[in-house]
Amino acid sequence: MLFKHLRVGAALVALMLLIALLSGCGSVGTSQGKSTGQAEKAVITDLAGRQVEVSIPAKKVVAIGPGALRLVCYAGGAGKVVGVENLEKQQSTGRPYILAYPELKELPTIGQGGPDSTPDAEKLVSVKPDVIFVAYLVDRAKADELQAQTNIPVVVLGYGDQVPFDEDVYKSISLIGKVIGEEQRAEDVVNYLKECQADLQERTKGIPENEKPAVYVGALGMKGVHGIESTSAKYGPFVAIGARNVVDETGMQGSLMIEKEKLLAWDPEIIFIDESGLSLVRDDYRKNKNFYLSLKAFKNGNVYGQMPFNYYTTNIDTAIADAYYAGKVIFPEQFKDVDPAKKADEIYNFLLGKPLYQQMAKDYGGFIKLDLAKL
Repeated sequence: MLFKHLRVGAALVALMLLIALLSGCGSVGTSQGKSTGQAEKAVITDLAGRQVEVSIPAKKVVAIGPGALRLVCYAGGAGKVVGVENLEKQQSTGRPYILAYPELKELPTIGQGGPDSTPDAEKLVSVKPDVIFVAYLVDRAKADELQAQTNIPVVVLGYGDQVPFDEDVYKSISLIGKVIGEEQRAEDVVNYLKECQADLQERTKGIPENEKPAVYVGALGMKGVHGIESTSAKYGPFVAIGARNVVDETGMQGSLMIEKEKLLAWDPEIIFIDESGLSLVRDDYRKNKNFYLSLKAFKNGNVYGQMPFNYYTTNIDTAIADAYYAGKVIFPEQFKDVDPAKKADEIYNFLLGKPLYQQMAKDYGGFIKLDLAKL
């Protein structure tokens, strides 16, 4: 009987030792992972539909192509950027993400940049990033080629074709957040953008179309600066607030140039001038006052300046701020609680961590009713 008890006791001791050893092995593995900060391998699907293996969280990143760096900044990754395109080092005017993070311009150059430039594989490799984020390189073959040249994961982002609210933007920000270990920040940003979209839509949804004033936006930047003839159908800030854009009757979408006679025929009640092209409009006004004063909006003093948001593709922050300002002008009752300048600072502060309206207004003019005497 005694031996039986001893055998049972020995078995229990052996079992306890085995459990302790197994537990010890597990805790050592976990602590090693935490102490060394080892990244985990994960396979993600980018905006080009490519399956890409990346190490998460990435500690060093680069972003190339129009708008890629902006989205990385929104997702909380500015501090992980180890090199920027030469284009990003040029004047900061019009790009709030560079105004918010001027230190980015001091980083090594990783290529020229621009919508038509070829990525510089050698310079990209030289800064040793863990991942390359790229926008507007949606061709799978080109992304695969760059990845093969650099032996660095290439993750394609996208902006879609809806300004400033697009599912591709939301997906891109979420993807960046996952890769750099900022998933909560990315989720907060996406939720904020969706809340802005819902708020703008809600304010004007009950207004009958025939009760909305006819509006127009001119002097929009389009691969350079242009005069009042440069406009847009399905213009993002107008779409966001349900405004009645006279250009939509063309059935087109996006940037286009119109004849001045067409603007006279439309004769909108309210005209917005994109301040990137304001100097051209001013010069043309001095030469052709009869044309401008034939327009109802100019005769009645309903001409307003707005901040440009197209610079190395869409500055989503400024586009949303423009939407709130347009709402304040076109639908004053529905936006009576909105101070456009304060709202702009709220948007910049949330997305980029700094209130930037005053700097943007200094550079361009800000949200102002244009004084014809000064045109």
